[in-house]
Amino acid sequence: MLFLLFWKKSCVFNPQGRAVFITGCDSGFGHELAKRLDHMGFIVFAACLFPDGEGAQSLVRKCSSQLKVIKVDVTQDEDVEQAKKIIENNLPEKGLWGVVNNAGISDWSETEWNTIQQYHKMADVNLFGSIRTTLPFIPLIRASEGRMVFVSSILAFVYVPNLSVYSVTKRAVEAFTDCLRVELATFGVKVCIIEPGNFGSVTKVLREKAAEEIWNQFNDEHKKMFNQEYLHIITDYVNTQLRAGNKNVNLVIDAMVDALVSPTPHTRYLVDNRMNKRFFFIFPYLPTCVADSFFACSGIYRKRKSMLFSKQVQ
Repeated sequence: MLFLLFWKKSCVFNPQGRAVFITGCDSGFGHELAKRLDHMGFIVFAACLFPDGEGAQSLVRKCSSQLKVIKVDVTQDEDVEQAKKIIENNLPEKGLWGVVNNAGISDWSETEWNTIQQYHKMADVNLFGSIRTTLPFIPLIRASEGRMVFVSSILAFVYVPNLSVYSVTKRAVEAFTDCLRVELATFGVKVCIIEPGNFGSVTKVLREKAAEEIWNQFNDEHKKMFNQEYLHIITDYVNTQLRAGNKNVNLVIDAMVDALVSPTPHTRYLVDNRMNKRFFFIFPYLPTCVADSFFACSGIYRKRKSMLFSKQVQ
């Protein structure tokens, strides 16, 4: 064990001559990772939805000339094909070392309020977007015996009311990644999953909503069932939770970097503060009745039941 410990510390990764392709670099984790990897000496291909936007132009200003911004909408096959051509034509001597599937969107809503179109939209970015930006690059990563990194979420294995659409997509990403990891291990490729907790206050991936915004989207049936008083309570609760999220984005970036450069990277990186990590580690193993009780006993759930169930009975 001591030998392995010292061996790991002695293996200093050299990023020179290696490229990394990152999706979702307009803001959030992707933006910060692009800057970190550029500073380390990687050739960074930063995929941005808006290459002329402030996020992309900030990377151009603050990073070295080695970083290249590429216009990529992960829902469009043509964009991904064009990105591959650009990367292949600009590969350094050691090839494409890593692909970081970071692009994603989120939203919150009670399951009943969602439409099938909302499920399609989020799945096309979070799930099929990750698949779309993985399949064409497998040969390049296999050639370098590099890394595939996927950004998932604690919500892939911890269910939370109001976030069913997001959870569905992230749980599916984990299933795809698990299969891919076993298959690519044959070729010396390592596949890692990053599972951040609540970093919404710094990434802005989940925006705050106003009660009126939700009410105006309701059909007549929903307006009869869910009153505006309840909407104000639930939006205030969710918005408060978003503001209380972890603000240390470097925790996630450090995990991403370790997944890319460590000689023995983790399969999964659960990233949150210590207390939350302990809870989230235990939660999936709890009996369902015990896990459900965390929500049933919460103040917001009791208010929901008193306001909505009593109204239905009447």
